[in-house]
Amino acid sequence: MCRSIKTLRPPAMPEVGEEDIRAAALQYVRKVSGFRAPAPHNREVFDEAVDAVAEATRRLLSELVVRGAGTGHQHEPAAGR
Repeated sequence: MCRSIKTLRPPAMPEVGEEDIRAAALQYVRKVSGFRAPAPHNREVFDEAVDAVAEATRRLLSELVVRGAGTGHQHEPAAGR
């Protein structure tokens, strides 16, 4: 898919911040839309898509169970992120 999107789950990345999640969401939307930056008339829908992908990513990371990443419990991103 998009090689510039990093793996965000442990152990590849033990601390995931909001900036990491937003960057991955932006890269995904750019790849899917084919636009690095949207035209003014597409800005709102582009930004909404980035928000939706970021939220889905937060949810995914908070609910994943990663075995072999220490305790074997769910991975929870740092508070406030």
